[in-house]
Amino acid sequence: MAEEAITTLRAELRSFGRAEEGFALLETFLEVALPRLSDTVIDPRGLVLPNEMTDDRAVVQGLIDEIAADREPARRLLTAAERSYDVGDEQSRWDFTRLAYCSASASVWSKGRRTTYFEVVHHDRATYWLPDSLKAEYFDRISTKGWAIPEAWLQAIPKQPKPWWKRGR
Repeated sequence: MAEEAITTLRAELRSFGRAEEGFALLETFLEVALPRLSDTVIDPRGLVLPNEMTDDRAVVQGLIDEIAADREPARRLLTAAERSYDVGDEQSRWDFTRLAYCSASASVWSKGRRTTYFEVVHHDRATYWLPDSLKAEYFDRISTKGWAIPEAWLQAIPKQPKPWWKRGR
């Protein structure tokens, strides 16, 4: 059985007219993808408000301050830090959406953690990797809400995944 083609969509906040557009699109993605998701996690260390964030700055800064106050100091040098979010819960989804863009590392994983659907790296690089069927559902939901799909996303070309023996080359 051939794997579905995957489309890579850039999703940095600076690529949207307003940061809130990027947040709304991520929240919508999480709603659509929920049955396919296993983990949604951020690295809670070093959360920083993006310059592009406007309307929610004070609220998100409050979330960051709460996380900083709750966090235990790392016991080992190379300890991985992850904070999970239940994006089936509306408030948790809202929190994750904003904090993902504040984090040096945030990920949305498929069931079985085989595929990363969304990732933020180094506070400013954000990417979706969507199989064709999920992309179609996502784009349909965006359109149903009356929103425009970013032009660059419409022009993105899906690619067939490499066979497992060629990956990493």
